[in-house]
Amino acid sequence: MTLKGKKIIALVSEDFEDLELWYPVLRLREEGASVHLVAEEAKKVYHGKYGVPVTSDYDFDSVRAEDYDGILVPGGWSPDKLRRFDSVLNLVRAFDKAKKPIGQICHAGWVLVSAGILEGVNVTSTPGIKDDMTNAGAIWHNEPVVTDGHIISSRRPPDLPEYLPALISALEK
Repeated sequence: MTLKGKKIIALVSEDFEDLELWYPVLRLREEGASVHLVAEEAKKVYHGKYGVPVTSDYDFDSVRAEDYDGILVPGGWSPDKLRRFDSVLNLVRAFDKAKKPIGQICHAGWVLVSAGILEGVNVTSTPGIKDDMTNAGAIWHNEPVVTDGHIISSRRPPDLPEYLPALISALEK
């Protein structure tokens, strides 16, 4: 239980990539972390791309970065929705400013692009948004996982077994 006492936000919106939300949430909880599911509305059921449901714990406006140790942004189509909320972008910016771990996988890079925090940062993502990442100033790598300081990124579900140890390691610090 290497993350006992740690609190993590997992952002949720409709059409999240089921494995990219649930696999990290379950692994982080196995390590002892409290993971709060945060969405536009609290106590609402959201569905992943393949129909797996999740009920949010809190809404975007009721959480503060200073109360948490890290944030997880899953992929799927939900990042395109998440990045439209100023409260989400401000939350990601606050984690970045505090140098707290930010985990992003697949299309989740869109949220970091919209938050404007990728200038000069080494990252990966699904190759489909490589141009978006590089146009935002990121240095893109086609690797299963890339860690650059407090930003831990991964490409897609098959990379989850490499992504989670890197994310857990960053959260242990």
